[in-house]
Amino acid sequence: MSEVVSTDAAPGAIGPYSQAIKVNGMVFCSGQIPTDPATGQFAAEDISGQTEQVLKNLSAVLDASGSSLDKVVKTTVFLADMNDFAAMNDVYGRFFSTNKPARATVQAARLPRDARIEIDCIATV
Repeated sequence: MSEVVSTDAAPGAIGPYSQAIKVNGMVFCSGQIPTDPATGQFAAEDISGQTEQVLKNLSAVLDASGSSLDKVVKTTVFLADMNDFAAMNDVYGRFFSTNKPARATVQAARLPRDARIEIDCIATV
């Protein structure tokens, strides 16, 4: 049986989906964009600041599920511009310094609210 994960420490879903679903010892997190949950606005305009906020949002959802960034097994990074890869990767590496999950990174034609980055993940609980 699956369980919906929801927390006010991360931006709420802006459509018919959940922040995450927990099932069979795994948590599947929906993509997060760089929205600051306290203000509802983007935390930054640059890719480094946006990446940091996205990973803070994912961390909050994982915490609410009983998991953490240390238990992430797979991420997908969506970039509006692949030229942002190096700067994103620098910030990403600080959040995943010991646990380095499998990852795919793709350039998307457009992201929600014209974000520069969106990341989703799968983790163990």
